[in-house]
Amino acid sequence: MSQIKQFLLNGETYYTTQKINLFDLLIYFSYNDTFLVLEHNRLLCDKVNWNSTFLQDQDRIEIVTIVGGG
Repeated sequence: MSQIKQFLLNGETYYTTQKINLFDLLIYFSYNDTFLVLEHNRLLCDKVNWNSTFLQDQDRIEIVTIVGGG
C-alpha cells in the first residue's frame, strides 16, 4: 500500500502516492526547464539534482520562471 505524500507547489497543496522526482514534476505541470529556478524546501536546487531528488511528504517546491522582455 502506497503512502500519500502531501507537498506544496508554489503555495498550492497537492497529493501523490507515486514516486516522483523533481524533473518528473516539472514535466507533469508542463514547465519549460530551460528558464526557471527551482527551490526545494527553501534551498535552491541545482538542475543536475532534479532527477535524483524525489518528493517526500511535506516538501515545499517553489518554481520561478524567467521571462525576458524589453
